[in-house]
Amino acid sequence: MKIPGQRVLAYLWPYRYPFLAALGQVFLMSLFELAKPWPLKVVIDNVLAGKPLPLQAVSSWPAQTLLIAACSALVLIYLLLGGLTVLNNFTTIRIGQRMVNDLRSDLYTHLQRLSLAFHSRHQVGDLLYRVTADTYAIQTLTMNGLFPILSALVLLVGMFFVMVRLDWQLTLLALGVCPILFFSISFMGARISAAATQAREQESAVYSIVQRAMSAIRVIQAFTKEEEEHRAFMSASHRSLAASLRLYTLQTLYSGVVNVVIAVGTAVVVWVGARHVLSGQLTVGEIVVFTSYLASLYGPINSISQTWGLIQGASAGVRRVFEILEVEKGLADGSRTFPSQGARGDVSIENVSFHYVPGQPVLKNLSLRVLPGQTVAIVGPTGAGKSTLVSLLPRFYDPQEGRVTIDGIDVREFVLKDLRRQISMVLQPPLVFPISVAENIAYGRPGASRQDIVQAAKLARIHDTIERLPQGYDTVVGEQGATLSEGERQRLTIARAILRNAPILILDEPTSSVDAETEALIMEGLRKLTQGRTTFIIAHRLSTVRQADRIVVLRDGRIVEEGKFEDLMQKEGPFALLYRTQFSL
Repeated sequence: MKIPGQRVLAYLWPYRYPFLAALGQVFLMSLFELAKPWPLKVVIDNVLAGKPLPLQAVSSWPAQTLLIAACSALVLIYLLLGGLTVLNNFTTIRIGQRMVNDLRSDLYTHLQRLSLAFHSRHQVGDLLYRVTADTYAIQTLTMNGLFPILSALVLLVGMFFVMVRLDWQLTLLALGVCPILFFSISFMGARISAAATQAREQESAVYSIVQRAMSAIRVIQAFTKEEEEHRAFMSASHRSLAASLRLYTLQTLYSGVVNVVIAVGTAVVVWVGARHVLSGQLTVGEIVVFTSYLASLYGPINSISQTWGLIQGASAGVRRVFEILEVEKGLADGSRTFPSQGARGDVSIENVSFHYVPGQPVLKNLSLRVLPGQTVAIVGPTGAGKSTLVSLLPRFYDPQEGRVTIDGIDVREFVLKDLRRQISMVLQPPLVFPISVAENIAYGRPGASRQDIVQAAKLARIHDTIERLPQGYDTVVGEQGATLSEGERQRLTIARAILRNAPILILDEPTSSVDAETEALIMEGLRKLTQGRTTFIIAHRLSTVRQADRIVVLRDGRIVEEGKFEDLMQKEGPFALLYRTQFSL
């Protein structure tokens, strides 16, 4: 994948005025760089050798005054150059950091809008590396790469004209190494770019392994898999370091070739230049200026070559970021919105078929109608398609065939955010954030009052537990809810769904992690919550489905039975078999 230059420039465009100011600073810095050897020439030719200055105004100055002026000019030049360098570094780094921030914002926003199907195919560690590390590459590519090259080019042009005036033969000789240098850039650039891409991919693999291990640390310790995980980590680390070593070796080799070519060019020019001084074609001061420019000439060329290697490495990171940004959102946004009072909750699933992997259908030509305010329990063995079915409502996925409608309108026609505001969800596993208890409950409704938060907690039967915490509702929950039990996390997510107060409710195993007594209390609260709301309850614990208006039994992606609890038990069909098996009847 090539980096689209216009997309990189789009991130630079908002900062075009600071960028132009930085360019102006580069030109001033180049002028001072050009002026650096001239005070020394004045000292050698006009103070020590007594040669008169061509300027009439200072030609009559005494040698002592001219020496002081030359030394003062030298200090002033370095002082101004140092100040401009600091200012230019601040300006360019600030622009680069803002570009990084903008790119991170776009990438993070884009990742949040990509479908769950995309996220299921990508490792979290790799995406984390792209957001945190690869985005820095745009700063390297533009500020750290562009400005050294611009500065070097300005210096090259300026020094070329000055050197030609001093000795055109030496100048052409000095420039003779340029074709060899640019050939080196062309030859090594592609190899460095490939090595940089591989190094970044291997490093992101290390991130992925660490992220996976840290999220599953309890399982790893429970099954004493520490040594195996350590071996996997070290193997990935060795591959990452080997790729980095190859990159650094190529960059060092590249730098060595450039330095040798420059050294040969410098030696030839110094030898010829010394002969020109001996023949009287150049003065000692002029050869000092020329050799100073020679070092400065090869410095920019070396800078261009070194920076080019840096750019090749940075371009690999930018490509990885744009690779994600160019992934089309799996779910096209609609344009319709719900009325101000929200959805009525009339849900229809019409001849829906869905697969994660082509040729392996999870739902097969399934149809289901749920009227406003009805509570439907969806049961069946693991892998029957229960969670997939309800995931079609908020458009976590879209079906390959058929459609899902709310109030008679295909959900694909709605604005995605507006659609999801109509749905409260309690998902598995229960997910809480490392923020306060109150903020966790109000996550789906940030402006909720403390009174509403407390009321939701009471309905979820977790209020008394929260009150016993050190700071009550202001207690900060540990990472992944580590300071709460599984049942407490479950009830916290139920309180979050209650507070959302949406017309459609999805409960995925709402009581799977609680004891029988707490389950009874939660179900009492949920009965109040489900009144007047269209509710889908996915349940393995069949004791939670007794009060449902309808029970739908799924098997192999199809509805094999549906009806009320008592009717299904009398039929002695699949539901009755599931129920009796679970309760050993």
